[in-house]
Amino acid sequence: MPCASVFSRSPFSMPEKPFPPRYTQVRDQLKANPRVWLVTGAAGFIGSNLVQELLGLGQTVVGLDNFATGYQANLDDAVAGSDGSGGSFRFIEGDIRDIDACHRACDGVDLVLHQAALASVPRSIADPLSSSQVNVEGFLDVLVAARDAGAKRVVYASSSSVYGDAKTIPQVEENTGRVLSPYAATKATNELYAAVFQKTYGVETVGLRYFNVFGRRQDPNGAYSAVIPRWVAKLLADSPCEIFGDGETSRDFCYVANAVQANILAATADDPAATGGAYNVACGQETSLNDLFRMIRDGLVQYQSSVAGAEVSHSPARQGDIRRSLADISKGRRLLGYEPSHRVADGLANALEWYATQSAVGR
Repeated sequence: MPCASVFSRSPFSMPEKPFPPRYTQVRDQLKANPRVWLVTGAAGFIGSNLVQELLGLGQTVVGLDNFATGYQANLDDAVAGSDGSGGSFRFIEGDIRDIDACHRACDGVDLVLHQAALASVPRSIADPLSSSQVNVEGFLDVLVAARDAGAKRVVYASSSSVYGDAKTIPQVEENTGRVLSPYAATKATNELYAAVFQKTYGVETVGLRYFNVFGRRQDPNGAYSAVIPRWVAKLLADSPCEIFGDGETSRDFCYVANAVQANILAATADDPAATGGAYNVACGQETSLNDLFRMIRDGLVQYQSSVAGAEVSHSPARQGDIRRSLADISKGRRLLGYEPSHRVADGLANALEWYATQSAVGR
């Protein structure tokens, strides 16, 4: 059965900002010539944002999720946010480790956006078997089902964690290091399988190496929640926040609207050179955790004045975490037409408003 969500329905639709030129063109083309899409992990954070955008473009969308980490309310919110668009949505409750469920989901589908995963470095260190079963074997099921159904292309979520101990900054797609966690190993394996499936079976594949994506519907609860929603929830609850390490660890934080854009551009790119590899999905902007905490705290003051004096505590650095993360996004610009519509400050403004609204509704 679907899990009960901690979220209430949000009144917000996709944030109003001008779309980059290539993405504007692609959106117009999709509206004129709708396709059939599968979104795995449709009830999750990024998946539900993809569902909403596709429905808003009048597409036919199939969603697949087992509600292990996603929420029915995310789906409800996504469908409600696209009312009147002319799109249609069909949901299959199922697990990507079930090949029959994957075959049902892929039936009649043109394009697959694969988001389903157990996405956490600490979780993978605590339970490497589950991470492998979902992220590797589950991904293989999706590739096989897409091949058997004759889907044109599979766009899949990879991760910046594949850079591991690479010394080059910014990170460039061709220069990866040794991976530092079981989670990173699963994503590196995904990229190998995807390249093999394109070469062997002709299923076009594109990997997207997400760099710390954040935004609305990102769950602040649970042992492995991401840093932005976790800190927002703690600050709104007047609870202490914690940084692992000295706080000068940096990340290239990327608002979810950028990830949505990258998926749709990757799925529709018509340059043969655009498939068969992976792309960084980020802003090309480095932010330390200390600076991020100050940005979140200062941004929340307008919603809750008591956070103004909040400070952060420090704990030992975590195993498997990389020190610096900064993406070179020139490959995506060149081959996909990707251009971030939201920088970190833009995305935080939208995300903090969303979380503050959810907090107020929940009181």
